[in-house]
Amino acid sequence: MRARLGLLAGALSALAFQGQPPMKPPVAKVIPHKLEKHGHVRIDNYYWLRERDNPEVLKYLEEENRYTEAVMAHTAALQERLFQEFRTRIKQTDISVPYLRDGYYYYTRTEEGKEYPIYCRKKGSLEAPEEILVDVNEVARGHKFCSVTRPAVSTNNNLIAYAVDTVGRRIYTLYFKNLATGELLPDRIPQVTGNVVWANDNRTVFYARQHPTTLRSYQIYRHVLGTDPARDDLVFEEKDETFRCFVTKTKSKRYIMIASTQTLSTEYRLLEADNAQSQFRVFLPRERNHEYEIEHYGDHFYIRTNWKARNFRLMKTPVARTGKENWQEVIPHRDDVLLQDFEIFRDHLVAVERKDGLTRLRIMPWSGKGEHYVDFGEPAYLAFPTDNYEFDTPLLRFTYSSLTTPTSVYDYNMNTRQRTLLKREEVLGGFDPANYQAERVYAPAPDGVRVPISLVYRKGFRKDGSHPLLLYGYGSYGNSTEASFNPFRISLLDRGFVYAIAHVRGGQELGRQWYEDGKLLKKKNTFTDFIACAEYLIREKYADPKRVFAQGASAGGLLMGAVVNMRPDLFRGVIAGVPFVDVVTTMLDESIPLTTNEYDEWGNPNDKKYYDYMLSYSPYDQVERKAYPNLLVTTAFHDSQVQYWEPAKWVAKLRAMKTDNNWLLLKTRMDAGHGGASGRYQRYREIAFEYAFLLDLAGIKE
Repeated sequence: MRARLGLLAGALSALAFQGQPPMKPPVAKVIPHKLEKHGHVRIDNYYWLRERDNPEVLKYLEEENRYTEAVMAHTAALQERLFQEFRTRIKQTDISVPYLRDGYYYYTRTEEGKEYPIYCRKKGSLEAPEEILVDVNEVARGHKFCSVTRPAVSTNNNLIAYAVDTVGRRIYTLYFKNLATGELLPDRIPQVTGNVVWANDNRTVFYARQHPTTLRSYQIYRHVLGTDPARDDLVFEEKDETFRCFVTKTKSKRYIMIASTQTLSTEYRLLEADNAQSQFRVFLPRERNHEYEIEHYGDHFYIRTNWKARNFRLMKTPVARTGKENWQEVIPHRDDVLLQDFEIFRDHLVAVERKDGLTRLRIMPWSGKGEHYVDFGEPAYLAFPTDNYEFDTPLLRFTYSSLTTPTSVYDYNMNTRQRTLLKREEVLGGFDPANYQAERVYAPAPDGVRVPISLVYRKGFRKDGSHPLLLYGYGSYGNSTEASFNPFRISLLDRGFVYAIAHVRGGQELGRQWYEDGKLLKKKNTFTDFIACAEYLIREKYADPKRVFAQGASAGGLLMGAVVNMRPDLFRGVIAGVPFVDVVTTMLDESIPLTTNEYDEWGNPNDKKYYDYMLSYSPYDQVERKAYPNLLVTTAFHDSQVQYWEPAKWVAKLRAMKTDNNWLLLKTRMDAGHGGASGRYQRYREIAFEYAFLLDLAGIKE
């Protein structure tokens, strides 16, 4: 049912409620702490909230949770209605599209009423009996949080390795299971990242371990089944604190690879998977400003590289001669096209490219005849190859989604160009994509750059400046925000909301330069781009200027913190999820996860140039005595990526400084990590809470 809008009356009602909150907001204790760097002194009154084991910290977080629940109590019925909408719209008993790998069809399924997925397979045919690999619901029994990695299957298909985290800090324990007997092996390896690869002997695995304090993935071990894990061989340790490492395997199954990665540099090591006890050798030594990744096919390695190619190009080199002097160009560099990825088949090469903000799948037969692009025909969408494990096939499997098209999985015959829809995410409750409209528009940034915006709304929408609008943004690490489908979003669109994505600089939507122009000493472009998008949408009457909302999480939460400091007047309300807001203090603390390997993203504040620049936008440091919009801030006590105390400190400081009566809500999940709740119904509840915050402030009444 499409709800009507109760505009002015609803807004006045919300304002009246805000003037008389059901209880007094918590007040964090002030304990001044002196922070000095480069001759500059900062006083941090809430530094003490970092003390994870301090009972006063837990008490404060619990008080904030109680206050948030009390303020939002009048939306309880709306939250429940949204939760039930999600349950009835999303198919509860479902199955993924099976993919073929080494003679087995693998898939994941869910069951009505159960929080977690079940990993399964069938041998040789989809009509064969089902074999359950891991039922995560059973693993999760007795735990409030449970994350299980997708099972890694041995080369002979008889064993699996999977990792379990029951806290949310992404510290896993590795388990092994004999699929023939169904028994768990006695081998248990705790304190690992969850990254594991089988050698071809079916008894040796390589796995990654994180640093005990920074959680940086920095060691690769070799374990032989049946031996004591405490005696496992350390085969590689990444000693450079700005790098992380992981282990992977080529599609050909011939090589196991250790990748060391950093923002600006990459280095691979290789070992023949048939000879698990041999030594890894370096493929190409690391160089500053050289990023590459490799795949193996036949007698060559194929290399996606930014060597003399800002937007990357594809090269190849003989297996025995990996130095640059032997590299041959396969796909040249182009100024207007980013080479994002590639996929190799016996008769075809598939290039994943991005141009004008959209992904493209380029089909390139090795014969040189019949090269073409897959046509998608929508103004904004997401498309990418998925689960292509077989070499000897003309079929490319890819996933497609748009703002109006639910997630769809296709097999594409690269010879005949025939596309077969295998499954489209079933959206229940009468959803019809024809009822919705997507657009791609461009906002002028202060420096004249055109910033793409993807929009979706329900048909019947009129550009008359009367609609509430939610603007989402991220803009960091070169991660592009895709214009993909979200079944939850329908609950906003059907109530009159416009949903928009600001493809701000710091992502990679318009190529590598788009990323370069939104990092380090150009980071503020991310914030001014977002503000420009909001102003454009108001000016072009996509949005009611009094009902513009913003949302971002993690580094997108930093974006939210920056824009509410810069232009608080633009937004009615903001949702900042697990926000990275205490930038300077965090980046000066090398004991915190993600600090050292992100110096080339944010800058190293030990250098005064970067310190001064970061300080000028750090949301926590830039809080002022002024009015702020309504804020919902979420965090998780066990977050390993943005520590809980960043949003907690930010809220405490805002509460002491702000001059308005708007909501300032902090919600801390005490049993989860960076990704929030692990169970799907728990996640439904979280989204229902956030949407209730938006709808109530927008004055939308059922």
